[in-house]
Amino acid sequence: MQDTAAPAERALIIGIQDEDTPELEARSLMAELQSLAKTLGIECCGTMLVKLRDRNPALLVGTGKADEIVNTAKAANADSIIFDRTMSPIQQRNFEELAGISVYDRSELIIKIFASRAQTREASLQVELARLQYSLPRLTHAYNDLNRQKGGRYGTKDSGETKLELDRRQISKQIKFIEEELVEVRKVRATQRKRRERVGIPRAAIVGYTNAGKSSLLNRIANAEVMAEDKLFATLDPTTRRMNTKSGTVLLTDTVGFIRNLPHRLVAAFKASLEEAAGADILVHVLDASDPEHEKHFKTTQEVLQEIGIQAAHSILVYNKIDRLEDRSPLDFLKRRYPEAIFISVHTGEGLGELMAAIETALTSGEKEMQLRIPAKDYAFVSLLYREATILSEDHEGEDVLIHARIPQRLLSRAEAYSLSSLT
Repeated sequence: MQDTAAPAERALIIGIQDEDTPELEARSLMAELQSLAKTLGIECCGTMLVKLRDRNPALLVGTGKADEIVNTAKAANADSIIFDRTMSPIQQRNFEELAGISVYDRSELIIKIFASRAQTREASLQVELARLQYSLPRLTHAYNDLNRQKGGRYGTKDSGETKLELDRRQISKQIKFIEEELVEVRKVRATQRKRRERVGIPRAAIVGYTNAGKSSLLNRIANAEVMAEDKLFATLDPTTRRMNTKSGTVLLTDTVGFIRNLPHRLVAAFKASLEEAAGADILVHVLDASDPEHEKHFKTTQEVLQEIGIQAAHSILVYNKIDRLEDRSPLDFLKRRYPEAIFISVHTGEGLGELMAAIETALTSGEKEMQLRIPAKDYAFVSLLYREATILSEDHEGEDVLIHARIPQRLLSRAEAYSLSSLT
């Protein structure tokens, strides 16, 4: 049979090194951009690192370097050029006219990936919102008709300008509609979260840089079935599963991965996806021990978490993929530098027992030993204590239930209403 599949898009990847970016970091970001392109099925036909002293308002880079890039793209038979910087609408338009092929930047590439990965209604809305917000300022240069406008008295409009205004209004209406729909979706998520909080089950969120192995970890320790691939942004939608431990049940959520230079509009658009982490009692911060850039990835994740206001009572630092370290000396260094960290391999299972023990310790920290008298009408609270507390004894006096238990911190305020005494 004849293969009718369309050939993969071929792209020339352009890295940018400015005065604030060391060459090693610029090359790392360029390699990351190449991985992002691969995630979208784009074949890299070449890379070029450009040293940028001053941003050219018309082309981002100087005219001589722009000609060099275009000639390299033509020689490599590239279908597109992808820049590791955000380009202004006019820079993108001018470069496309010069090259005669598609030109886009890191922001647009990430938006395309998110659009291809979104599964739930909420994620799809967030992606569409980011796409429309990105495209709106680029409409000005979308119509060649405008280049043929004729002169006339002030305020004269031709068909090109009318079409532009109509499209602007249409996109603005779509943005407003999606924002309103997202409000409703978030209300539903908030209601679901409040139901979980009323039940009193503690929550843990797995956070970290994209492709650190978060989804694989959820699959391994919570018997989930989340898509896990060796790609950037293999999954976008938060997935929550129950996990049983010796100290009780915990709700474990896998969140979207972070990445350096994430477009700000996507940070805002995906804030709702990260709200599951915002209310977590425990943050399980996963890093790829085999990635030489893991320190920068750690910093990136912390900065984004701080930006969107995510904190937790307990944080567990986890280094994954230690099975990929043929030389164990970097691992020994990490263990000395981060003695509180846990080192695991989701692939082989090494260290997972230690991680589970750390989660259980976090669940039981802050417990208080109490004696409670609970009336029969509130017996549902007794059932909750048996699920989430450590019951030391139970007795009955009339219709009341006398409970001696170690109460987790999350239930202390409710338990105080039934307290007979607090024990040290």
